[in-house]
Order: sequence, then C-alpha cells, then structure tokens
Amino acid sequence: MDFYRTIYKEGAGEIVEKKSRFIAEAYPVAGEEEAFAHLEEVKKRYWDARHHCWAYVTGRNPGQERMSDDGEPAGTAGKPILEVIRGRELTDIFIVVTRYFGGTLLGTGGLVRAYTSAAAEALAHTEIITRIHGFKLKVTADYTGLGRIQYILGQRGLAVLDTLYTDRVEVTVLVPDGERDGLRKALMEGTNGQARMEELESCWFAETADGLQLD
Repeated sequence: MDFYRTIYKEGAGEIVEKKSRFIAEAYPVAGEEEAFAHLEEVKKRYWDARHHCWAYVTGRNPGQERMSDDGEPAGTAGKPILEVIRGRELTDIFIVVTRYFGGTLLGTGGLVRAYTSAAAEALAHTEIITRIHGFKLKVTADYTGLGRIQYILGQRGLAVLDTLYTDRVEVTVLVPDGERDGLRKALMEGTNGQARMEELESCWFAETADGLQLD
C-alpha cells in the first residue's frame, strides 16, 4: 500500500529558554517553492528577530531534505528541526523556528534542546495524518446482495462515498490500492458472482478531524 505521513494544516507553538523566545511554525508544503514562500512570510512577520532557522522534507523514495541554521552555530538549529521531522516520519512539511535572543547564551547543547523542543511544540498543535493512495470503486448489484456488500465493506473499514438506488443498487466506495484484489474476491464470493465492479478515478485520501479528505 502506498502511503505517507504529513500534517493536515499548519500549526504553531512557542517555548522560552533563559528569556530567549523560540516561535515555531509548521506548514504542509508540496515543494521547496512553497516552503520558501512561507519562510518569507515569517521573516516579514518577525522582521526584528535574530534568527529564522528551518528545515523541510518533501517527496518520497527518496525525499528531498534541506535545513538552515541561519546564523546559529552549525548543527544547533536546522538539524534538530530536521530530526524532529524525521523522527515522526513526516514528509511534505516545512518547519521554521524564529528566535528572539534573550541576552543569555544557551551553549551548543542548550540550543539543540531549544530548537528540538520548539519544533516538537509546533507539531503538537497540528494534526498528523496518513495519506493513502487508492481508487474509487463502483459496485453494482441487485438488492438481495446489498446487505452482504455492506457487511464486507464495513468489516474492512472502507468508506462508502455514495449509494444510488434504482432498479439495482450502486455503491461507490474508497479502496486503498492494497485492498484491490482481496476486496474483489470477497465481493464476488459474497454475492455469488453477481456484483459488477468498475474502477473509477485514483486519488489520495486521509481521515482528518474535518472528516475524509480526498486529493
């Protein structure tokens, strides 16, 4: 099954370490251009801040990664942010942490901990989702097979998108790629070979707090 983890919507969090403010923001992005557009917005919003450190991961197999310490000691900001993203196995995400210096040096270890904590705080205010690749499947059968079809779909936890009642019943269901063969077999056996199946368009989908989202 083809899937990946990302965030559904942007989120932000903040920590304070020895009077230094670390403001972290996480954004879902489709690529580098979108990530840098968010970076420019953040720089304008916090124009008087000393540092805007960031990291992003986009794509899959393999993903593209970049990071920046933006003036902080090498390896103390961008890499910790990137490690937070990697640790949660996320992609198509950009995190930027803005620092307002509080007058006290934190040292290498202190900076790593602060940027790590700030990035994690931003993610704590987002919704992490799993996007799954699949397709819409239209299943047509007579009414005697409807109960069995509904049972099979429910047993597999598949989302029914639409049900049309005419002289026959048409059920449109969202199916992950990995369920294709097993579902077809189960439906044919369950309806004694009477179900007719038609694959419609492919798509990415995810369960979110706002309900099922299709792309």
